[in-house]
Amino acid sequence: MKQIEAVIRKSKFDEVKKALHEIEVNFFTYWDVTGVGNEKQGHVYRGISYSTSDIQRRYLSIVVSDEFLERTVNKLLEVAYTGNVGDGKIFVSEVIDAYRIRTKESGQAGIN
Repeated sequence: MKQIEAVIRKSKFDEVKKALHEIEVNFFTYWDVTGVGNEKQGHVYRGISYSTSDIQRRYLSIVVSDEFLERTVNKLLEVAYTGNVGDGKIFVSEVIDAYRIRTKESGQAGIN
């Protein structure tokens, strides 16, 4: 099993959520986060200057079986992409085990 952690633009979240459901990734956890990016200069939008040093993003935590890893990462790369600075990051790590509290199932059964 693998854990995929993705930091994406908030504006792309609904599209990413729909795309994940389409590839049968039906459970994940998410929350709003603030990060600091590489771009240090501010931007002007409609005459108003704003700072880009603190960036509002959405953080997703997804645990998938090994066979779902590639398609999940590829879907995130495809759907979260805008081509602009600040599209986000994806991290993948190994999950030793998973347990479903209600049924006490573990391993693959614990995440299905």
